[in-house]
Amino acid sequence: MRLGLRLILLLVVGVTVVTFLVARSQVRAEKQGLRDDLQRRSEILAESLQELVEPALGQRSHRELRRIVERFGNRERLAGVAIYDLDGKVIAESPGLSERLDPPAPPLAQIKNDESSGKFVELAGAPMHAYYVPLHNNGQVAGALAVFDDAAYIYQEGDRIWRETMWHVVAEVLLIVFVTVLIIRSTIVVPISKTTQWVRQLRFGKGKIPPRPRLPDEDILAPLSAEVMNLARSLAEARAAAEEEARLRESGEAVWTAERLRLAIRSRTEQKSLFVVSNREPYSHVYGTKGIELQVPASGLVTALEPVLRACDGTWIASGSGSADRETVDKNERIRVPPDNPEYTLRRVWLPKKIEDGYYYGFANEGLWPLCHIAHARPVFRASDWEAYQAANQKFADAALEEMEQTSQPLLLVQDYHFALLPRMIKQRRPEVRVAIFWHIPWPNPEAFGICPWRRELLDGLLGADMIGFHTQAHCNNFLETADQTLQSRIEWERFAVRRNDHSTIVRPFPISVDMRDGVFARETDSPYLLRAKLLKQLGISAQFLGVGVDRIDYTKGLLERFRGVEHFIEKHPSYRGKFTFVQIGAPSRTRIDRYQQFLQDVEGEAARINARFQTPQWRPIVMLTRHHSHEEILPYYRAADLCLVTSLHDGMNLVAKEFVAARDDEEGALILSQFTGASRELRDALIVNPYDTEQLSEAIRQALEMDSDERHERMHRMRRTVREKNIYRWAGTLITELAEIRVEEPDFAAQRPR
Repeated sequence: MRLGLRLILLLVVGVTVVTFLVARSQVRAEKQGLRDDLQRRSEILAESLQELVEPALGQRSHRELRRIVERFGNRERLAGVAIYDLDGKVIAESPGLSERLDPPAPPLAQIKNDESSGKFVELAGAPMHAYYVPLHNNGQVAGALAVFDDAAYIYQEGDRIWRETMWHVVAEVLLIVFVTVLIIRSTIVVPISKTTQWVRQLRFGKGKIPPRPRLPDEDILAPLSAEVMNLARSLAEARAAAEEEARLRESGEAVWTAERLRLAIRSRTEQKSLFVVSNREPYSHVYGTKGIELQVPASGLVTALEPVLRACDGTWIASGSGSADRETVDKNERIRVPPDNPEYTLRRVWLPKKIEDGYYYGFANEGLWPLCHIAHARPVFRASDWEAYQAANQKFADAALEEMEQTSQPLLLVQDYHFALLPRMIKQRRPEVRVAIFWHIPWPNPEAFGICPWRRELLDGLLGADMIGFHTQAHCNNFLETADQTLQSRIEWERFAVRRNDHSTIVRPFPISVDMRDGVFARETDSPYLLRAKLLKQLGISAQFLGVGVDRIDYTKGLLERFRGVEHFIEKHPSYRGKFTFVQIGAPSRTRIDRYQQFLQDVEGEAARINARFQTPQWRPIVMLTRHHSHEEILPYYRAADLCLVTSLHDGMNLVAKEFVAARDDEEGALILSQFTGASRELRDALIVNPYDTEQLSEAIRQALEMDSDERHERMHRMRRTVREKNIYRWAGTLITELAEIRVEEPDFAAQRPR
């Protein structure tokens, strides 16, 4: 409150001072205007009288002079008129002028020089203006005429302005005090009070994080609001981590947490620095309505690797994709992140559009993606795309080598199929670098991979790494068989390694997962039933049961097969018509590729066909939500759904399945999971289906909706335990730990060529 009083006092003083200065300037200007006006009127009257007086003065008719003076001496604000000879003696004057004012003698020197003059004087205690003009006789100065005007009204006008100004000051001060109190209360006191209450709840509360209060996003409190949010978030995370660690110690569980990951990385890497290369960056900057805005992509990879990079102050090398990315980096293309608490470096790489199109949209996503996903999509290989892929890999390799230049024994973790050539490029110039690459998509059998015209170069590039990671052992086996049949190498099956040109590459499964900390997936306070009703109302649908699917719109995700399974279920079980609605949240993906554009049209057309067959005015069997959704937008659907459909035709892991399980802290809901996903190897309590089998898929939907409550709880309980134990931190920890412990061999890579 003292702050408010000081602010009000300062405003009052400031307004008063400013108003006083303005009023003083206004009074001065007004007085000067009135003075100038009075002087002009005096001059005009004097000149008029001069023309009448001079003839009478020439005739020495004092009587006529007195008559003229008496006739003009009673005008408004005119105190009197006097006529003088050259000796300064009064010849004629207005009646009683001398008695009232005792007028001063005229300035004879100026009069004799035939000059007029005017001045403000005080006569008999009253402000007056005296104006003197010379009188002539036969062309010679013969006397003077004086006009005396009352100037008191000028000062009275100034006093009036001051009085009005003071009243205005009083009114303004009262209004300012009132408005300031309202502003301080609404924009400072109330938000700070809410924030204080929220932080107090965080500090003393237990369980879930209380809802965040609405705070001003702009103006003076914006920096404070941001810092309070960061502090509160850090406090909540620290408490959650401490509680989780205490719970794990009490129960004797060996679950990986963010803190355990940090400690493990520090102890394993010692003085080694970690570098990560990926196509997608963890933070991007874009131009928005409020200028440059920060975006954080929804990515499990970011969740997994950020604690690692923070723990060892590492460097993340990625493609700059944001419209404002160039404006936020330094001269070395670097920026420290996260913005609120910088702990590691983001190095951005810029690719020319032609290279980016050929490397990313061409070879990576029209060639390698369909090649590795056995989903009946024909891969397209172009020589120009291969050249762009090589150029992009070299560009990223150069950036990584530049970042590692001053680092001894660095660790390099390369991400995904975009950089198959990069490990060899690094090893040829820095053999002592420990290099691992994690392949996030499936690896096909040798016959399928043999389609690629540059299969030898790709394999040789990958085998430059010290370690290659896949999601499942099956993908590891496929890779080893492919290397055995494609390159001159020796497969060491007993330790799952490839020996080539005196260099060993170990091949390991590292199943990726999600972050299942309390509060990350369980932010909804409503029960699933209330939440379901709310979501259906927003969609304009009346239904009892809700199914959900969350996918990029990609031909590998089995969306058409999924919709046909829903169609067959409703057809086979008509009692669910009007009761079961399936919501497909689909993010458009790679729409610059014709195959994806056509697939999006196919999916929307299939949903429209099924809806046209069954829908009623209040109900639709399928709702398509085709736009990008944030994690916060998707979470309510996970929490409210009776079942989640994951029907990938081929998938390395599929984190949607694990996200759904992690979100169900109520241990409700059923997961229907494709047998062709990596997740099906771990989540055995899901309803495992062949997505190509429409009858089986339909029956799984029925079983999920009609499953006994105890069985549903038991299945979800076991799946949640699996996801909790095999979480994202375990993935990152084991991957980096094994990489750090690899004994590096330094063969002559420069002399090696694919054979």
